Amino acid sequence: MKVRLIRSYRSKNGNVTFVYGVNANATELKAYKKAQGEFFRESEDGTPLWFTTRCIGDAGTLIITQNGNIVPDMSEYDKAASIVAQYGGNLGDHLAATAAAKLLGGSSTSSAPAESVSASSPSQL
Repeated sequence: MKVRLIRSYRSKNGNVTFVYGVNANATELKAYKKAQGEFFRESEDGTPLWFTTRCIGDAGTLIITQNGNIVPDMSEYDKAASIVAQYGGNLGDHLAATAAAKLLGGSSTSSAPAESVSASSPSQL
């Protein structure tokens, strides 16, 4: 199931809550409704909604666990955190910035222009 951020608001307790619209096929939607139970909500236009206090970016994917819990698929975030932790320093900082831009839907900016290598003749290498 795909989700897209619709809005956020601050709850009466002062917590920021993010509201995502859920895009699912009929089978996924049935499972989502069952997993949400009494907490299932729709927007005025009938879009199923998912609420969370932990932002997952502008878009993401939801998973229904074997226990019936609805959780975001954070695999890409976990991979990025792991590789950044492996390298640290300047390389880790650059990897972190690039991964964050990708995960949040932006584009990474590099301080050095990309180089292209032509394979036309070995003498040029």
